[in-house]
Amino acid sequence: MPRIAVDLNRCQGYAQCAFLAPGVFAMHGDEALLYDPEPDEGQREKLAQAAAACPVQAVLVDAVEPADAVDPADAAAGAVSDR
Repeated sequence: MPRIAVDLNRCQGYAQCAFLAPGVFAMHGDEALLYDPEPDEGQREKLAQAAAACPVQAVLVDAVEPADAVDPADAAAGAVSDR
């Protein structure tokens, strides 16, 4: 399943993502972007198009790690617990 994040500080409300992947992104008013952070796998191609079309590159696809993932910096520092 793809995972997405939108940098809402960078987003300028151009709505290209909402146009290209309306099942995932929607504009609420003129500036507020709503989105599904874990859309269906069938949306992957549209997500890639939406991310590529964002004029300010605010849409990130598969850039979010699951909560139980090990941070590589922690692993390198030996912070991983022995199970």
